[in-house]
Parts: sequence; structure tokens; C-alpha cells
Amino acid sequence: MKAQARHILVETSDACESLKTQIEGGADFADLAKQHSKCPSGQRGGDLGEFMPGQMVREFDEVVFKEAVGQVHGPVKTQFGFHLIEITKRD
Repeated sequence: MKAQARHILVETSDACESLKTQIEGGADFADLAKQHSKCPSGQRGGDLGEFMPGQMVREFDEVVFKEAVGQVHGPVKTQFGFHLIEITKRD
């Protein structure tokens, strides 16, 4: 199994919730990732490319390989901070 996802990494759950509300209101995920994400992937709109189970931290994998594709999930807490995760493809 492999998946593709993009994410936005921020320091607080509140920041994560605020961004999620903006996305649900029509804001562009990639634009918000470029503006707010602490991860270098933010410059690519949060795109993490394709990966397989075990390549990301456990909390991240649990969302990407179990939750609905095409939806924004989070806040997801990891050792790095809080993530919004959009699963763009999984097979």
C-alpha cells in the first residue's frame, strides 16, 4: 500500500483548528501551507509526495492509511507539532 498526502505543520492545536476552519470555508490548502507550515514541504503547498507505511511517524501513518481520502484531518499531534493532513491518493 502507498499513499500521497499534503500537510500543514503548526505549533498549537488552536492554530491547526483555525486553519482547518479557513480551508472548510474555501481557503486554498496549498496557499495556507506556504504561509503557515513549519515543515519545509510548506513551500510545495504541503505536498509530501508518495510514501509507504512506516516512512512517517506512527500518528501520521494512522491517519493517512486509515481515514477518508480527499478530506482534511486533524489536528493530529506528533513529536513535531500539530498537523492538518489531506490524503490526496491511496492505493
